[in-house]
Amino acid sequence: MKRREFIQASALATAGMFAMPSLMAAGNNKKGIGLQLYSLRQTIGKDPKGVLKRVADFGYTELEAYSYRDGKIFGMPYDEFCQYSKKLGMRVVSGHYGLDQITGDTWSRAVDDAKKNGMEYMVVPYIAEPQRKSIDDYKWICENLNKAGEVCNAKGIRFGYHNHAFEFETLEGQIPFDVMLTELDPKNVGWELDIFWIVNAGHDPIEYFKKHPGRFEQWHVKDMDKADRNRNADVGTGTIDYKPIFAQASLSGMKHFYVEQETYPGEPIDSIENCIKYLKTIL
Repeated sequence: MKRREFIQASALATAGMFAMPSLMAAGNNKKGIGLQLYSLRQTIGKDPKGVLKRVADFGYTELEAYSYRDGKIFGMPYDEFCQYSKKLGMRVVSGHYGLDQITGDTWSRAVDDAKKNGMEYMVVPYIAEPQRKSIDDYKWICENLNKAGEVCNAKGIRFGYHNHAFEFETLEGQIPFDVMLTELDPKNVGWELDIFWIVNAGHDPIEYFKKHPGRFEQWHVKDMDKADRNRNADVGTGTIDYKPIFAQASLSGMKHFYVEQETYPGEPIDSIENCIKYLKTIL
């Protein structure tokens, strides 16, 4: 190769590295692909170990749990569930917990169980409609989320909140999502941004990354059906282009992400496989 050709080829290769829209470019290439187990809610309670085995076989390495209650999950002791996942090569990184669980001894036990099993995050995923009638309701909830986060901080666990679309519906002249961004103390509460729901609500997640860099530490990744924007498509087959979103992972502050399907074009287990197959082609 002539010197001029070598210089041109090197320049193109370098430019390609900087332009690459991947987690590697964002500095998160060592993170695995996660799954929120709510995606398999129709079957996991019937055969948790069998379902976990299939999830591991697809190549998922990180899990986000749900339905923890009083030391048990899917009819199993929580310790057993976490250890079995570990044997399969998966780690329970995060879990979802209801607002009714984040106070008193109930919360203390949940945090202790999470810490004991090496979890990094605990997340509140939803606010029921009767609990969010006013902006003051949201502020009161944020106050309690901040307190729950203090308990997590004491154990070295990061607490978070997960959005849907309702937080973007104007209430008393304000956007509750923006109110929560102000009211939640970043030292106590991080965000698990559901990409589908923020897009469903008519907003650009990247614009929120720019306005609030580093705040969105976890993501839920699911696609939007081309015919019905309220339904999920398998990731890579819908209307959400994830390549530019993942390219801004560092700006977001994203450390972990989880595929989550709430609705399916076919069998849930097939969607879970299809999603990870696509994600492996772009990350």
